[in-house]
Amino acid sequence: MCGLLALLPDPSATGGPELTDAVSGASHLMRHRGPDEPGTWSDDRVVLGFNRLSIIDIAHSHQPLRWGPPEAPGRYVLVFNGEIYNYLELREELTARHGATFATDGDGEAILAAYHHWGTDALTRLRGMFAFALWDTSVGELFCARDPFGIKPLYMADGPGGTAVGSEKKCLLALADTLDLDLSIDERAVQHYTVLQYVPEPETLHRGIRRLESGSYARLRPGAAPEVTRYFTPRFSPVPFVAGREQERYDEITAVLEDSVAKHMRADVTVGAFLSGGIDSTAIAALAMRHNPRLITFTTGFEREGFSEVDVAVASAEAIGARHVAKVVDQEEFVAALPEIVWYLDEPVADPALVPLFFIAREARKHVKVVLSGEGADELFGGYTIYREPLSLKPFEYLPRPLRRSLGKASRPLPEGMRGKSLLHRGSLTLEERYYGNARSFSDAQLRAVLPGFRQEWTHTDVTAPVYAQSQGWDPVARMQHVDLFTWLRGDILVKADKMTMANSLELRVPFLDPEVFAVASRLPYDQKITRATTKFALRRALEPIVPAHVLNRPKLGFPVPIRHWLRAGELLDWAHSMVGSSQAGDLVDLAAVRSMLDEHRDGTTDHSRRLWTVLIFMLWHAIFVEHSITPQISEPTYPVQL
Repeated sequence: MCGLLALLPDPSATGGPELTDAVSGASHLMRHRGPDEPGTWSDDRVVLGFNRLSIIDIAHSHQPLRWGPPEAPGRYVLVFNGEIYNYLELREELTARHGATFATDGDGEAILAAYHHWGTDALTRLRGMFAFALWDTSVGELFCARDPFGIKPLYMADGPGGTAVGSEKKCLLALADTLDLDLSIDERAVQHYTVLQYVPEPETLHRGIRRLESGSYARLRPGAAPEVTRYFTPRFSPVPFVAGREQERYDEITAVLEDSVAKHMRADVTVGAFLSGGIDSTAIAALAMRHNPRLITFTTGFEREGFSEVDVAVASAEAIGARHVAKVVDQEEFVAALPEIVWYLDEPVADPALVPLFFIAREARKHVKVVLSGEGADELFGGYTIYREPLSLKPFEYLPRPLRRSLGKASRPLPEGMRGKSLLHRGSLTLEERYYGNARSFSDAQLRAVLPGFRQEWTHTDVTAPVYAQSQGWDPVARMQHVDLFTWLRGDILVKADKMTMANSLELRVPFLDPEVFAVASRLPYDQKITRATTKFALRRALEPIVPAHVLNRPKLGFPVPIRHWLRAGELLDWAHSMVGSSQAGDLVDLAAVRSMLDEHRDGTTDHSRRLWTVLIFMLWHAIFVEHSITPQISEPTYPVQL
């Protein structure tokens, strides 16, 4: 885990030490990603910057890291964010098969040697989370890659002054003058954000900066446009269960999870775990306990109406025998932290759960340097309740298409909230029309009211149509999972996981998002994921020997946030009015419409909480990164060198 930055100036540019200073200064903006050790390296064609959070081989494996074969020592230079969990096995194989030698005991050299001997095929051999930039001094090429699921981020900027890649967008913004970037706001990306609650890859809200997509690599050469290639596309290929041999498949799930957690526990520092009290995080924590009986687990929640969400996690920690630390967040500190949180995000993400995640990461960093978490289980094993929708809509499949459309039209004049209205509407739509991920808070009519620049042609299908095209012929649940892997998972879940933990110099690891785990999950048939009674059916069966009984069938938890209540009175409502009153984003958001939504929500007329949160977070982002009217106070806690 760390923060990387690489600059390829245009060949005609001059600068030398000035460019190195520019990269060093821009890298400093993400010092939270790696407070242990900064570093830079340059030649006459590239400048590399790095901030290290030392986890493995602490005394060595300094970056930028040089490696080369005996005939060309020092040929490659690497800046690398992430962890390769099978690095020991890779090093052993590279030594046995190719005679590779290593000067460190870390995982970085495994990437370099694998790339040298296997080329781009090395990417499919890396079992871990990663974003890296590898400079080949021999051919003058910067090779960049991201892990299959997009756990680690990588932003790219290309302008007349050159090309740059970095772990955080703010670093590329700092190089905007050097690169001569177009920093105008992408209004289509704004509309996509408002619909989806996140900015979908590869977009960002600035036209001149994009993201390398998950499961992709790019070749960059000075003075040339980036060449991007996708090396991994997830595929769900169900294999029916054999009657009487179901337990063999459940045991396969258990075994691959045990192996994944074991490898994710590899570290030279203390590893803890986040624990919401649900099945996913409890399973990860319980398996981690087998490797560290003194495991510390962490959760967060809010005190309101005499109930604390942390109680559920405390009970789960007691059941598995883990030491537990809980952080309770009040409304005042929640509001006070918002500018700092959005600054760390780089792009707006309208998921309130990222705020408690920020606080529990800050608390966890006082005790450990690495945490395990349960992200990815829902997308791989069928955990979202919405995945059961095809079961409820099954009768509509037997109706002629024109009749289904007629039923949809008949539902329009029915009063909102009337029983059956939503069912008729959803039943009239195809899967591609009705499903575009877990977040939908604005209808088209509501978007028109809020976005002055609303364009009918900028729809969710910009994002989902290419993904659906890859899954023709799959069952509907697999298609929904496939969409979520390319949208909700990498746009929301993994962004908040990376940004909120790295804001606190904490490494988060996600054992469910492992290629070997996905290989097993991808073969599960429809009825082993979703039934009329439950979700994640096969996973629950597999975890029966591992997870306490009271957790197995508990509803999905996460870290719920009471914004619906807080936007009706108190500090959060006051903050919301202040944001609308001072915002200079009126060309992008209709501020009068937002005020009306606030009034309706406060009065209890309509629950606008999700829609309000979406536009408020955008306005805060705009104030920080466009208006520069809000300057967050970035805290810089100091930590021991090793935990």
